[in-house]
Amino acid sequence: MWATVVGLISRPPVPLMCLFMLLAAHAQTFLNTANVVSGVENFQDFGGTIVGIMKGFLGLSSAILIQVYDTLCEGDPTTFILILAITPTLVSLLLMSLVKIYKTSTVDDKKHLNGFSSIALMVAAYLMVIIILENIFTLPLWARIIIFMFLLLLLASPVGIASKAHRDTERLLQGHCPETSQLMYDPEPMPSTKYTEVQEPLEYQEIPGEPGQAKAASSSGDNLLDDDEEDDINLPRAMLTLNFWLLFIAMICGMGSGLATINNISQIGESLGYTTIERSSLVSLWSIWNFLGRFGAGFVSDIFLHKGWARPLFMVVTLATLTFGHLIVASGFPGNLYIGSIVVGICYGSQWSLMPTITSEIFGVRHMGTIFNTIAIASTVGSYIFSVRIIGYLYDMVASGEDNSCYGTRCFMLSFFIMASVAFFGFIVAFVLFIRTRRFYTQVVLRRLRRSSRS
Repeated sequence: MWATVVGLISRPPVPLMCLFMLLAAHAQTFLNTANVVSGVENFQDFGGTIVGIMKGFLGLSSAILIQVYDTLCEGDPTTFILILAITPTLVSLLLMSLVKIYKTSTVDDKKHLNGFSSIALMVAAYLMVIIILENIFTLPLWARIIIFMFLLLLLASPVGIASKAHRDTERLLQGHCPETSQLMYDPEPMPSTKYTEVQEPLEYQEIPGEPGQAKAASSSGDNLLDDDEEDDINLPRAMLTLNFWLLFIAMICGMGSGLATINNISQIGESLGYTTIERSSLVSLWSIWNFLGRFGAGFVSDIFLHKGWARPLFMVVTLATLTFGHLIVASGFPGNLYIGSIVVGICYGSQWSLMPTITSEIFGVRHMGTIFNTIAIASTVGSYIFSVRIIGYLYDMVASGEDNSCYGTRCFMLSFFIMASVAFFGFIVAFVLFIRTRRFYTQVVLRRLRRSSRS
C-alpha cells in the first residue's frame, strides 16, 4: 500500500487493494489471538485482568497512533503508512519468542498484574489530558516531541515490571529468598486439595442440558477428568451448545450496536450542531472510554469472581447500562453526546474483555482462540446490521437537500431507540446465559480458583 501511494508501483485494482487490507487485518488478529490465549494460559486465576490489560492497550492504540502521526509524520500520510507497515512487523519479530506458555507461576502474579494495571491507567490518563489540551491549544512541535517522548517512556515501563518478576523468579529458584512466595510446580498436591473422579462424580460437574461442561472446566486448568478427555471442546462441539449461541447473540447486540455508534458519532454530532473541535474530541476520547471498559470489566470481574460471582453477570450489567447509553444518545438534549459516548464506549469496550474470558471458562483454553474469534464475528455482523441497515437506511429516509444531509434529533433518534431495544434484548440473552452457567461457575470454576489459591 505504501509503495502504491508514493508511486513506486502502479495503482493496483480495487480487488487487489482489498486483498492488501485483508492481509493487514488478519495479521492483527493472529497477534491478538496469540497474546490473549497465552495470557489466559499463563494467568488462569486472573484471566479477566490479563485480557483486560491487553485488550485495553489495543483500545488505546488509536490514540497512541494519533500521537505518532502528529509528532513524527507532521501531516504526511505516506510516512504514516510506512510506519504502520514496518513497526508492528519489527516488534512482532523481536518479541514473538517471548509469547509462549510458561509452566510455572508464582503467588505474586496478582502483584505484578496490578503493576501492569497501574501503568495502563497512567497511560490512559496521560493520553486523555493530551487529547483535551490538543483540542484547546495549538501545541508547538517541541512540545509535541516532549509529550511523545514521555509517552514512549510510559509505554516502555512495563518492561521494568517484567524484569523484576523474572529476577524474583530466579531468586526463588536458587533458594535465596525463602521468605518470599515459592514457585508452584505442585507435582504432588496435598491430599486435602486433590480431587478425583471417585471423590467428585462427573454428575457434580455437569450442567443439565449442556453436555461437556465438565470437560470445559478441565480444559480451563482444572484437572478433574482423565487426560485423554481434557480440552475436548472444539469449535464444532461448542457450536452445538446453547451457551455458545447465547454468547454470540449477546455480542451481536453489545458489540454491534457499540461499533455502529463509533462509526457514526461524528455525523451524529454534526446533525446535533456540535462544532468541529467538539466532534474531534468525541472521536479522540472514544479510545479512552473504550480502554476503561476493556480494562475495568476484566479487572473488576476477576475480583468478584474470586468472591463467588459468575462472570456473565457483568455482561448482564454492561448490556443493561448500554441500553441507557443508547437512550441518552437518542434523547438529543444539550451535551447528550458527551454523556452517551462515555456510557456506550465503556460498555462496548467491556464486551471485548468479558467475551474471551467467559469463552475460556466455559469451553476451555485449548480451542479458545478458534471459539472466541468465531464469536467475535458477531461484532462485524452487528455493525453491518446497525450501521447500514438501520442507521444508514433511516438517515437517508429523513435526509434532504442537495448534499443529502440532515440536522436535528430526528436524524438518529429512531435508530438509537431501535439499538436501545436491541441492547435490552442482549441484556435478556446475557441474563439467560448467567442463569444457565451460575451453578457451573460455583461448582467448577470457583472451586478451581480456591484450590489454586490453597496450593
